[in-house]
Amino acid sequence: MMETERLVLPPPDPLNLPLRALEVGCTGRWELLSEPGAAESTLPHGLPPCAPDLQQEAEQLFLSSPAWLPLHGVEHSARKWQRKRDPWSLLAAVGAPVPSDLQAQRHPTTGQILGYKEVLLENTNLSATTSLSLRRPPGPASQSLWGNPTQYPFWPGGMDEPTLTDLSTREEAEEEIDFEKDLLTVPPGFKKGVDFAPKDHQAPAPGLLSLSRLLEPLDLGGGDEDESEAAGAPPGDTVPASPCSTPLGRASSLEDLVLKEASSTVSLLEPPKPAAQEQWAVPVDVTSPVGDFYRLIPQPAFQWSFEPDVFQKQAILHLEQHDSVFVAAHTSAGKTVVAEYAIALAQKHMTRTIYTSPIKALSNQKFRDFRNTFGDVGLLTGDVQLHPEASCLIMTTEILRSMLYSGSDVIRDLEWVIFDEVHYINDAERGVVWEEVLIMLPDHVSIILLSATVPNALEFADWIGRLKRRQIYVISTVARPVPLEHYLFTGNSPKTQGELFLLLDSRGAFHTKGYYAAVEAKKERMSKHAQTFGAKQPTHQGGPAQDRGVYLSLLASLRARAQLPVVVFTFSRGRCDEQASGLTSLDLTTSSEKSEVHLFLQRCLARLRGSDRQLPQVLHMSELLRRGLGVHHSGILPILKEIVEMLFSRGLVKVLFATETFAMGVNMPARTVVFDSMRKHDGSTFRDLLPGEYVQMAGRAGRRGLDPTGTVILLCKGRVPEMADLHRMMMGKPSQLQSQFRLTYTMILNLLRVDALRVEDMMKRSFSEFPSRKDSKAHEQALAELTKRLGALEEPDVTGQLADLPDYYSWGEELTETRNMIQWRIMESVNGLKSLSTGRVVVVKNKEHHNALGVILQVSSNSTSRVFTTLVLCDKPVVSESPRDKGPATPDVPQPDDLVGFKLFLPEGPCEHTVAKLQPGDVAAISTKVLRVNGEKIVEDFTKRQQPKFRKDPPLAAVTTAVQELLRLAQAHPSGPPTLDPVNDLQLKDVSVVEGGLRARKLEELIRGAQCVHSPRFPAQYLKLRERMQIQKEMERLRFLLSDQSLLLLPEYHQRVEVLRTLGYVDEAGTVKLAGRVACAMSSHELLLTELMFDNALSTLRPEEIAALLSGLVCQSPGDPGDQLPSTLKQGVERVKAVAKRIGEVQVACGLNQTVEEFVGELNFGLVEVVYEWARGMPFSELAGLSGTPEGLVVRCIQRLAEMCRSLRGAARLVGEPVLGAKMETAATLLRRDIVFAASLYTQ
Repeated sequence: MMETERLVLPPPDPLNLPLRALEVGCTGRWELLSEPGAAESTLPHGLPPCAPDLQQEAEQLFLSSPAWLPLHGVEHSARKWQRKRDPWSLLAAVGAPVPSDLQAQRHPTTGQILGYKEVLLENTNLSATTSLSLRRPPGPASQSLWGNPTQYPFWPGGMDEPTLTDLSTREEAEEEIDFEKDLLTVPPGFKKGVDFAPKDHQAPAPGLLSLSRLLEPLDLGGGDEDESEAAGAPPGDTVPASPCSTPLGRASSLEDLVLKEASSTVSLLEPPKPAAQEQWAVPVDVTSPVGDFYRLIPQPAFQWSFEPDVFQKQAILHLEQHDSVFVAAHTSAGKTVVAEYAIALAQKHMTRTIYTSPIKALSNQKFRDFRNTFGDVGLLTGDVQLHPEASCLIMTTEILRSMLYSGSDVIRDLEWVIFDEVHYINDAERGVVWEEVLIMLPDHVSIILLSATVPNALEFADWIGRLKRRQIYVISTVARPVPLEHYLFTGNSPKTQGELFLLLDSRGAFHTKGYYAAVEAKKERMSKHAQTFGAKQPTHQGGPAQDRGVYLSLLASLRARAQLPVVVFTFSRGRCDEQASGLTSLDLTTSSEKSEVHLFLQRCLARLRGSDRQLPQVLHMSELLRRGLGVHHSGILPILKEIVEMLFSRGLVKVLFATETFAMGVNMPARTVVFDSMRKHDGSTFRDLLPGEYVQMAGRAGRRGLDPTGTVILLCKGRVPEMADLHRMMMGKPSQLQSQFRLTYTMILNLLRVDALRVEDMMKRSFSEFPSRKDSKAHEQALAELTKRLGALEEPDVTGQLADLPDYYSWGEELTETRNMIQWRIMESVNGLKSLSTGRVVVVKNKEHHNALGVILQVSSNSTSRVFTTLVLCDKPVVSESPRDKGPATPDVPQPDDLVGFKLFLPEGPCEHTVAKLQPGDVAAISTKVLRVNGEKIVEDFTKRQQPKFRKDPPLAAVTTAVQELLRLAQAHPSGPPTLDPVNDLQLKDVSVVEGGLRARKLEELIRGAQCVHSPRFPAQYLKLRERMQIQKEMERLRFLLSDQSLLLLPEYHQRVEVLRTLGYVDEAGTVKLAGRVACAMSSHELLLTELMFDNALSTLRPEEIAALLSGLVCQSPGDPGDQLPSTLKQGVERVKAVAKRIGEVQVACGLNQTVEEFVGELNFGLVEVVYEWARGMPFSELAGLSGTPEGLVVRCIQRLAEMCRSLRGAARLVGEPVLGAKMETAATLLRRDIVFAASLYTQ
C-alpha cells in the first residue's frame, strides 16, 4: 500500500489539472471552469507560454523528497530507447585546418595597406604533443609556464630541423630510380657481383687459356712510337692507367719489367689535405679602450651611475648585435653588469630573459637585486613561484632543464639565457645539467655565460659555438680591479700578533724572503716549546685553546690596522661553530651598531612562531651577531643565514666564520680573507686546496672603491706549509672546465619519447665528445676525397693463380698485428723488461730504422716509461738522410720469407752505426744473443764524434767490435735472429699471448702455402690491392669516427636502455610506455619512485608515513632510522630497500658498473623519525632531540621532500591514481609550515 502511495505523483503540469482557466477581457480577471483543458483567453493572441523549471522540479521531487523514489522498484526507472542507426556518421571527418591566410601588403615607406595576398600556411596541423616546431600553437594557459611531461620540447639549436620540403623531396628521391645508372651490380650483403659492362676482349675457346691475357701486363711488343710517347710523358702525371695502356721500354729480364711496372703504376697513400678550421670562439681584445662606445650606442638600454670597464663595454657592444658572449672575469670584477644590460635589452625589445644560478640562495639574492633595479622580475625555485609572468625570470638550472624538456611556452619569447657561475659545470653530480640545457636551447635564444677566470675558456666557447653554429665572443679580464696581497700569520698570542709575513705582493711577485722569515719565527717558537715541554712537538696545534689564542691575536692585529671586516674560511661546519663560540670575550660593535642589530633581528624573527624564536641556534646566533660575529654554513637555518648575509653587507658583522659555499657567487666582499687551513676534505680524502678554489675564496678580499688592496692571510697553526705547495696553490692555474656529462634515466626517457631526437645526438654534442667530434667536417671532406680516389683505382686481378691474393694480404696484416700485440705484452711484463738489459741484441723498427739490429748500451727510466740507449746499424749517417730515401718509404712487395721472418736490414755499402734512444714500442723483437759491451764508453765516443771538431775521428775499438758483431749476426740470420719465446723463455702465461702465438704459427703456415706469390703478376697486383685496402681501411676509420659507434658512452646507453626495457618502461621498439612517462615527471630517483608507485607500496600508507619513507631518498646525512619507529615505517623502510635492491640487480644483470650495495647505499633513512614527527605536527624546537643532524640540513631535507611530494602528486594524476595524489598533496601541506618554510627575507 505504501509503495502504491509513493508511486502516486502530483500532476507534473498545470495543463493536467481538472480545471480550466479563462481570462476575461483585458482587465486581468480570471474565471475557473470545472472542465479540464487548456487555458483560454478572450485576447486575440492567447496567453503567454508557461513552462516549469526542470532543474527546480527535479531537485524538489527527487532530491528534496526522496520518499517519492521507490527502494526496489526499478522497473519504471530503467528504460531503453532504441538507437537510430546512422552509418554515414562513421564517415564524418573533423574539419581540416585552414590551409591559407590573408597577408597585408603595405607600402614600404608609409606602411599604408595596399591590398591583401593569400599565402599558404605550413604545419597547420601541429600540436605540442606531435611537433618540436616553434610554429606549433601554444598549449593550454595552465601549462604555459611549466609545460607538460607529455609535450614535446622545442627543436634544439644547432641541429638540422627537417622541413616538409626536405621530407617530400627525400620521399620522391626514394621513389624515383634511374634504371640506366642506379642499378646495383653487387647485391646487398654479397662481396662480388656481375659486371654487365661490355668487354673488349674476345672470349677464348672453351678449355683454352688465353696467352694474351696472361702476358697483358708485360706488353712485350712495344714499338718505337710507344717508347717515344712513354719517354715524353710528364713525370708528375697522376692519372691512373691500366698496365696495358702504359707501354714499357725493353728490359733485359722479366723481373726488371715487373718491378719497374709496379713502381711506376702504384701511387702511395697520402693523407688528404686537412680542411680549414672553423673558428667559433672569438677572443675579444680588452686591453685597448672603447672610445666610440657612446657613438655606437647613443641610447643604451641601461645606464649606471659609474663608467663601465672596457670588458663590460665590449660585452655590451656584442649584446646590442645579439651575439652570444662568454665573460670569464676575475672575482668582483663586475660580471653582473653584463647580465643587467641583457635584462634591460630584453625589456626594451619586449622579450624575456632567464637568469640561472647554481644554488637557490643565490637565486633569492639576485631576485632582490634585480627587482630593486628593474621591478619586472620573477622567481621560480622548487618551493617558491613569484611573478611568473615577469619579463626576467630567475631560477636554478634544473628548473630550466625541466621547462625545456616539457616544452614550456616561456621559451617562445626568450631572447637571453644568462648562466651565472658557469664553472659550476665541473661539479661531478650536477654539472651534466648545464650541458643538457646548453644542448637543448632552441636556436633563437642567445647565450650569456658568466664565469670566474678559467684557462680553457676558448675551448669551452668553441664547443658551444660549434654546438649552436654561431660565434661565441670570449671576453676575459686581465687583472683584478682590487689587487691582493697574500700573507702568512704565525702568531698565537698578543706578543706575537705582529708575525705577519708578506708572501705574494699585489704585482704577483712571490717573496721567498717572507716565507723563510715565517719558517724561522715558527722554528724559534717551537724550539722554545721544546726547551720547556720536551723535544716532541705535534705537527698541528689544533685544540680550542690554541685556536682561540691565534684568532684573538690575529683579530687584534687586524682591528688595530683597520682591516675589518674579515671572512674566515674554515672547511668544517663544526670548527666554524667552535671558533665563533670560543671568542666569548671579543666584542667588535659599538652601542649604536648593537641597537641596529637588535632591531633588525626583532623585525626578521617576528615572522616566526614563539617556540621557533627560542631555538638554541637562534638565541646563540643573536648573541654572536650583537658582538659583531657571524657563522655561515649549510647547518645554519636558512633564515639565519640570510640575516647574517644582510648584516654582513651592511658592515655590522665584523668577523664571519664561513665555509666554502659563502664564496659561490655572492657579491659580499670583505676587507680581509683568512684561511684557517689550506687543506680540506673533498668527500673522500684530505687534500690541499686547488688553485681555482683558493682564487674563488681569496677573491672575496678587497672592496672595489673602498680598499686599495685586499688582504689574504693563511694561518700557520702548526708547521709552515711547504713553499712548493704554497706556490702551486697561490700562483697555479685554475681548474679547467671539464665535462661531467653522464647518462641519466630521465634524459634517456625524455629523448626516447620524441621520435625526432636521439640520445646519440645528445651524446655527440656533449663537451666530453668535443675533442673527438670537432674535426668531423675535416673527416667528412677526407672521406669524400678518399671515396673519389678509390673509385679511380683499378681493380686488382684476383683470378686464376692470384685467387688467394686477398687472403695473402689479410694473413700478412693479421700476422703483423698479432706480433705487435705479443711484443707489446712482452714490453709491459716484468720479465720482458728484465731481459732488455745492457748487451742484449734487439731488432729495431721505427720511422728511422726498418728491422735493423741493435745492441742495448744503457737503460734509463723517465716519468712514463723506460728509455733504451741502443747502438743500431745503418747505411749512412742519420743526419744526411731524408725520409723519402729510407727503406720503408719505397713500395716493397713482401714475400713469404719477409712476412714469416724479419728480413733484417743489411747495409749496401760501408757499414755505419748510430746511437738512438728507443722507446719500448721501437723494439720489434728481443733476440737470444747477448754481447759484452761497454755502454758508457760507446755513448761517450759517439757523442764526442757528433761535434764538428771530432767528426772525422775513427771510432773506438769497442764501437768497431760491437758493429762487426751485429753485422756478422745479421749476415748469418738474414731472416731474423732467434728470439726469446714469450711463453717458454719469458714465462708469459696470459691467454691472449698463448693464443696469439698459436695463431701466428698458423698464419705463417698459411702464408708459406700461398699460391699467388708464384704468379709473374703478383708484385703489380699486390701493390694495387694494398693501395686499395689501405684506402678502405682509412675510410673505415673515418666512418667509425663519424658514426655513433665511436661514442664513449654508447655501451652504457645500451645497458641503461636494456634496464628500462627489462623493467617495462620502454618496449622492444624503444617506445616509451606508461611507466616511462611517469618516470619522466620525477626529478630524481625516477626508477625507485616509479616502481614504488606501480607496486602500490605507498597507497596503503598515511600521508605522514609516506613523507617519512621518502625522506630516505633526499636525506644527505647517513644514519640509522632508529628502533623507535612504528612497525609500519619499519616495514616500509624494508620494502623500499627491497625495491631498490631489485632495481640494482637488474642494473648489474644488464652490465652497469654500479653494484647493488652502492645503489641501495644511496638511500639514507637517518631522518625518518624526524620527518614523521614533523609531519604529525611536532614543533621544530622538539625535533633537535630526535637527531644530531644540524638544523640547516634538516630544513633542507624537508624542503626537498616537499618538492618530491609535489612531483609524485603530478605523476599520480598522470597515471590515474586520485587517492595517492590526494595523499601526496596532504603530505606536502603537512610539511610546509613554520620555520622550515619561512619566506625568504630577499623576497619580502
